[in-house]
Amino acid sequence: MGLFDDINQFLEERLDEFLQNNPHLELQALEEQLREQEQDTTKLIAKLQLEEKSLQDQILAIANDIKTWHSRIGKAEKASRKDLADAAREREAELLRQGNQVWGQMEGVKQRTTKAQELLQQVKQKRQELTKSVQAQATNASSSDTIGWDRGGNSPQYHRSTDPLEAKFQQWEVDEELEQMKKNS
Repeated sequence: MGLFDDINQFLEERLDEFLQNNPHLELQALEEQLREQEQDTTKLIAKLQLEEKSLQDQILAIANDIKTWHSRIGKAEKASRKDLADAAREREAELLRQGNQVWGQMEGVKQRTTKAQELLQQVKQKRQELTKSVQAQATNASSSDTIGWDRGGNSPQYHRSTDPLEAKFQQWEVDEELEQMKKNS
């Protein structure tokens, strides 16, 4: 396992190094991760809604059973069948406990659905912010090849894409933005 761990660590380091040298790709990778998280959260919400519907159906079925046993209690009491009335009461009580348990499960699913919906909104917002950042960076990169107003045709041209100071600032700005996103989540 040590060899595989070493290879894995080496590849991760190269990937991190590559992404640091290409911050636009790092932002695109983050955008893809957020898109996948958005899809996963949407699937989770759909699953939870199906589960909630199933639990509601169970509650309705239990309620119908309770109604049946409640009427049987009355019939047994009218017929002076205390043994049947007591057994029917026990069954009714058991169904009530079961109904309360299923109700509690349904409430838990509702809470999880609400939290998943809140998470979905947060992910969508972060993704929109990141998309704007990627677009802004692309706009900056496309306008970076312009020549300064005071530079003549024969003087060395300033290219943002090859400026090491520009690269440092871009990396710093990306890191700041990522930190801000992490704090907001």
